[in-house]
Amino acid sequence: MRYFLVVIIAFMLVGCGEPVSVKQKMVVEGFAQGTTYNVSYISVDGVSHQRAIDSLLIEIDNSMSTYNKNSLISRWNKSEYGVNFNNDLNFTRVFNDSRQIYELTEGAFDPTVAPLVNAWGFGFENSEEIDSSKIQEILKYVGFEQNVISTIDETHKLSSKVMLDFNAIAQGYTVDVLGSLLEKRGIKDYLVEVGGELKAKGLNINDTLWRIGIDRPLPNLKEREIEAIINLDNKALATSGNYRKFYEKNGLKYSHTINPKTGYPVEHNLLSATVVSTECGFSDAIATAFMVMGLEKSKEFLNKQVNIEALLIYSDENGELQAFITDGLKDFIELNPDKK
Repeated sequence: MRYFLVVIIAFMLVGCGEPVSVKQKMVVEGFAQGTTYNVSYISVDGVSHQRAIDSLLIEIDNSMSTYNKNSLISRWNKSEYGVNFNNDLNFTRVFNDSRQIYELTEGAFDPTVAPLVNAWGFGFENSEEIDSSKIQEILKYVGFEQNVISTIDETHKLSSKVMLDFNAIAQGYTVDVLGSLLEKRGIKDYLVEVGGELKAKGLNINDTLWRIGIDRPLPNLKEREIEAIINLDNKALATSGNYRKFYEKNGLKYSHTINPKTGYPVEHNLLSATVVSTECGFSDAIATAFMVMGLEKSKEFLNKQVNIEALLIYSDENGELQAFITDGLKDFIELNPDKK
């Protein structure tokens, strides 16, 4: 009788108190910016934030999508002198971030490379018949410092042929904005991913760090193979590589990464660059810059920076995959997990 009395009293105490919170994993996913997105977060109230997430994605698309003909950036690209962008906070932030990273990387990251990317067939307009004279002509309109003038209220271009393309930073920026949205709504544990760029906060449903797989950077793989797993500890991660986006013409393979200084697709042994920092937009842009710089210049850059970690996967003289890992990342990475 005493046993049953204790059980009944305990049941009454639970029933009369506050509702018991049950931790659960919530997932919001879909298509945006020409790719997929996945937002996973740990919730105790079961509330879906799908509507707010989709609304924010549409807002960013209307600002910076080069495939949306009515977006702000599309109108800027078509204009003679540029348009006022002061009322578009997303465009303003990404523009200012891009200028800073352009200066930090000494021009390796440059959104004004858009006309060259288009000419080589990797952009938002049709490719052209390309030769050295054509490249030299296009290079006149490439270069943030030479071709874009900004004030507090507006941005102008010095020629109608100058164009911007934020694709190498916009997805990472979107990840940051979505993360901020979740945090403002009280979410402390989440993983946001847009087009492979990610940001993690807190822990997953198993109370461990979020684990991120890095693809083996080889073309024509029948199935996805994992080269490394990175445990993200309140960090953002972005990867750039040349092993998927390329085309062949007249027996030559052309990489989608265009060097904004030379006007030509890059040719080096760096196959992919994964960058880890506090902000995904920054990681996204730096990873792109590394694919322009190549292996050795990327290492030199990393030696001069703090709070940036990286995994650089490259091909050695025998064609074998090798990895360079910064010291701060070594405790959070597992190489070749499939071979263990």
